[in-house]
Amino acid sequence: MTFIQIYLIALAAIMTMMTILWIISIRIKNASIVDLFWGLGFVITCAIYFLNSDGLEIRKILLLTMVTIWGLRLSVYLAWRNIGKGEDPRYQKFRRDYGEHRYWWISFFQTFLLQGVLMWLISAPLLGAQYYNSGNALTIFDFIGVFVWFIGLSFEAGGDFQLARFKADPANKGKVLTKGLWHYTRHPNYFGDSAVWCGYAIICISAGSYIPVLGSALMIVLIIKVSGVTLLEKSLKVSNPEYKDYMEKTSSFVPWFPKK
Repeated sequence: MTFIQIYLIALAAIMTMMTILWIISIRIKNASIVDLFWGLGFVITCAIYFLNSDGLEIRKILLLTMVTIWGLRLSVYLAWRNIGKGEDPRYQKFRRDYGEHRYWWISFFQTFLLQGVLMWLISAPLLGAQYYNSGNALTIFDFIGVFVWFIGLSFEAGGDFQLARFKADPANKGKVLTKGLWHYTRHPNYFGDSAVWCGYAIICISAGSYIPVLGSALMIVLIIKVSGVTLLEKSLKVSNPEYKDYMEKTSSFVPWFPKK
């Protein structure tokens, strides 16, 4: 099969899964379940690429392993954090704005299909790395990609763990976490996620595939400018006065030593 054919198969699979999730969300009146599927969705998509591509076998196995570790960790963490706590406030606001009798249908396009399309576009380097083959063995770029991915996963998982432990202590209510990884960047988890996708892009380039790395670029833009850093900081500056002082001292994204 061609690159486009495999890519379209993944699109059909993603849209099917998102539609099923949407139906479930209607039954339980909770659109937040779409977030739990984000990591797992990439694992399934990568597996589809794995089964239908004829690239270098060792690279395919390596990439599928990396995506599986990253994706399952993310989905399990979000499930642990969110299940039993009701619908995310973002989706509750949409319900109020559109009205309960209309939101069930609007959510199909605004939330589920939109995230499905983004997942499909972002997944392009996962296909490029497995479809193309620039040689008969892994290259130095594959190992660089794994190293960058490992650094990213460490920051993402470590940041999530440190924040969860910080919030679990009632004494920290209303306070800002400034220790551990959060001492060097205000968003270690978002930085880590971006580094993970940089790692995938580097492995894609190692396979001789270049245009698909735009998927990783899209992910990073979304993290920094749309749904991640910018959106979160906008709300934190209003809700937590201490955060403004934290912003003045600590790097916003790339880890660095704080200002004195």
